[in-house]
Amino acid sequence: MEAVAKLRNVPTSPRKMRLVADMVRGKQVTNALGILKFEANSGAEKIEKLLLSALSNWQAKNEESRIEDSNLYIKEIFVDEGRTLKRLRPAPQGRGHRIRKRSNHVTIIIDAKSDEEMVSKKARKAESTNKAK
Repeated sequence: MEAVAKLRNVPTSPRKMRLVADMVRGKQVTNALGILKFEANSGAEKIEKLLLSALSNWQAKNEESRIEDSNLYIKEIFVDEGRTLKRLRPAPQGRGHRIRKRSNHVTIIIDAKSDEEMVSKKARKAESTNKAK
């Protein structure tokens, strides 16, 4: 059972936020939280909080399951462009240069990997190491 969390109108450019989102896409939730905790980028703090919110949403949907035993991973994370505020900055000779203050929307979806997926992944990994030898 998957859980969704959304963060709207974050006052950061989408391009900067996508750099952080790409780091955690497809990772286990525990690994992703570790990466985000020690990442210097300002967007990491906001995505970490969003991931904890998604984790809480998942727990609310699956009250009988434990988070530690469920093999949660980030199924999808994407950053969409939000509203752009347009401002004018004074320029020489009476002109004005346009400043664009961008914002973004982040959506994260977490899901639990089934036991069959975990077994098939381990089998593929073992197969690839045997070919390398």
